[in-house]
Amino acid sequence: MTTTTATIEAPATTRTPGWAGAFAGFIGAAVALGVSELIAGVLSPGSSLIAAVGQTIIDLQPPGAKDFVVALFGTNDKLALEILVTGTALAIGALLGYLGRDRFVIASSGFVAFGIVGFLAVLRLPLASPAIGALSAGIGVIAGIQVMNWLMQTTRRTKTADPRAGMPDWSRRNLLLTGSAIGVAALAGGAVGRAFGARSSVAPLEANDQIPPASEVAAALPAGADLSAEVDGLTPLVVPNDRFYQIDTALLTPIVDSATWQLRIHGMVDRETTLTWDELVGMPLFEQYVTIACVSNEIGGNLVGNAKWTGVRLRDVLDLAGVQAGATQLVGRSVDGWTAGMPTSWVMDPTREPMIAVRMNDDPLPPRHGFPARLIVPGLYGYVSATKWLAELELTTLEAFHAYWVPLGWAKEAPILTQSRIDTPRPGSVATGRVPIAGVAWAPDRGVSKVEVGIDGQWQEARLSSPISDATWVQWVYDWNSPPGRHHIEVRATDGAGEVQTDQRTPPAPDGARGWHSVDVTVG
Repeated sequence: MTTTTATIEAPATTRTPGWAGAFAGFIGAAVALGVSELIAGVLSPGSSLIAAVGQTIIDLQPPGAKDFVVALFGTNDKLALEILVTGTALAIGALLGYLGRDRFVIASSGFVAFGIVGFLAVLRLPLASPAIGALSAGIGVIAGIQVMNWLMQTTRRTKTADPRAGMPDWSRRNLLLTGSAIGVAALAGGAVGRAFGARSSVAPLEANDQIPPASEVAAALPAGADLSAEVDGLTPLVVPNDRFYQIDTALLTPIVDSATWQLRIHGMVDRETTLTWDELVGMPLFEQYVTIACVSNEIGGNLVGNAKWTGVRLRDVLDLAGVQAGATQLVGRSVDGWTAGMPTSWVMDPTREPMIAVRMNDDPLPPRHGFPARLIVPGLYGYVSATKWLAELELTTLEAFHAYWVPLGWAKEAPILTQSRIDTPRPGSVATGRVPIAGVAWAPDRGVSKVEVGIDGQWQEARLSSPISDATWVQWVYDWNSPPGRHHIEVRATDGAGEVQTDQRTPPAPDGARGWHSVDVTVG
């Protein structure tokens, strides 16, 4: 009788399929990003690799790029950029996995290289921690490489592996399910880290107690100042903080501790001066309503808003340092290094009240609107004036320094243009009968003297709300008895100096959009 001895052969190995290598690289990149974002979010939100790379792209953008991106995505431009950075990283991970499926050193070296790129981007950020940036990049890269290698090794095992050897059946379906679960968990971890880093959507509670009451309060709104209750769809006279437009270059909102915050006034001054938070809010505070606008606002756009601001007179702060006669430009610098430059003559003009604001609509500035302090300069577009998270005031000359947006093709001096907008009716169908046509018009700090509504080329004067001041917008309403048919509605404003808003359309660059806003409606 003969016997045979069964042998258990070692599992056969095969070359990693191209799709499997790409998939492993994709998941590895997701793990690397997720882990790095989780670490940065918990320990130092300003050290996010994704935000650092995105911020580098913003800072290195060519002239005209801002117009193109804002036209495509509006106020979601920064979200779109972060999605682009993340998607590109995942795609590169997939490519590295495909190329390195037989020579893993190619894939792992590529991951290391991109970790170094992310770390170098972190080093450019003033609010980032180099140590946390290195930690998150290093651990993220190691985790991504390990997961990618594990998935590649697993896919090399054939389905014929003997179950008695304890080898699982790694079919394509199981690989996709397991890898996808890992990738989703990694990206969820990254989202948790980002949410943790952005947890401060309001100013610290103690800030409310630290800011004393204003010694000069804003006068009560005059009768007839707010027509919002009369017309559905009309923008509020005072825009709530959570509805106020937000435009800046910061991918992550800087979270600034008022206990350590300082404001440095230097340059062409008689004596360099530094103020702490307590010293700033200890100066006389006053309130005023001011309408501010973004130069990127398209005709009919919503990148404009009116709020009540509380703060210190900017001239009072500058007087502490003593502005020298030759200083023709005031530069505001943010904690993240962003700059805005405005003519000193504009700031020093006694007919307007530029301020360092610490409250917005009676609340401490929300972090996304500049806590603990920001500049509000009536009559100037935000890109040349409205510095958030203010850290420095530098006196220099207009020739000596070009602020952030000027080298990118935007005008160095940018007074807000006379503009108007139709809020209601919206384009489309409206009922017959009385139809209110309403909106807002602004020309800070000249004021608005008249608004006219054109219906099929026939112009009628609208009713204006009682103005708060020349520095704020007004609401306007025209009661229209709408006849059936298609109609073209447009609006134009006349400012306090008698200048009529031009009908000649221009793009926002380089100094603001021009033209009449219009809508087409069908009645009946």
